[in-house]
Amino acid sequence: MRLFAFLAVLGSLVVPPAFAQDPVKVDPKHYKVLYEDAGIRVLRVVYGAHEKSVMHEHPALAGVFATDSHFKFTMPDGTTLDREGKKGDAISAPAEKHNPENVGETTAQAILVRPAAKK
Repeated sequence: MRLFAFLAVLGSLVVPPAFAQDPVKVDPKHYKVLYEDAGIRVLRVVYGAHEKSVMHEHPALAGVFATDSHFKFTMPDGTTLDREGKKGDAISAPAEKHNPENVGETTAQAILVRPAAKK
């Protein structure tokens, strides 16, 4: 619980840029808002085995894997990044545009904490 509180505070310290391709709007199947206020946004991310998203953007964020996870991220230029995490691992990621795919054999879940979008 202390890690989650730390991540929430960390996320609130970043000034949020406007992102046009909000994953909650372009891919509501995989992204759900758990909490949002003027400073932070907490998302639950759930991908079934071999499920793929659509290209979208995130500001810099922090998060925690709720399950063991293995993703392939395709970037706008076609390059790919392989990212894995174990249940309970804390992560941070830079602002980026990508298309994630769960390349694992099981459902992958994570909680992400990021700055709230400017309104």
